[in-house]
Amino acid sequence: MADYKKPIPKPTPETQDFWDGCKAGELRLQKCNSCANTYFPPRPFCPGCSSRDVGSFKSSGKGTLHSYVINHRAVPGGGFEAEAPYAIAVVLTNEGTKHMTNIVGIANTPENLKINMPVEVVFEPITDDITLPLWKPAGS
Repeated sequence: MADYKKPIPKPTPETQDFWDGCKAGELRLQKCNSCANTYFPPRPFCPGCSSRDVGSFKSSGKGTLHSYVINHRAVPGGGFEAEAPYAIAVVLTNEGTKHMTNIVGIANTPENLKINMPVEVVFEPITDDITLPLWKPAGS
């Protein structure tokens, strides 16, 4: 953890439950109690109907690879230099939310990264307070 050089998220009151869930090994999403809309990222109101009657729940942690681009040239000083090439991906969870993320556990090549391939969340602790949700091919 001490050698982590990438930007580290800073929880806010609106996102603290999400980060607490990640630390506990849970991908928590929010759902509106008024219109049943499930959404991400966390916020204190529903982006569908603007209701403030919202709550969080533990998601399945399953989804599919919705889209990606392979970055071959990392910006110097950003902490990603040693990892290029790497995928900048969008995962569509089984609950219907989209998450920008990295795909781990396989070489990030077009031969390996297939649109709609099943993926599952994994968690990477980076500090005592922050654990990142990343995604890997399901079953790997």
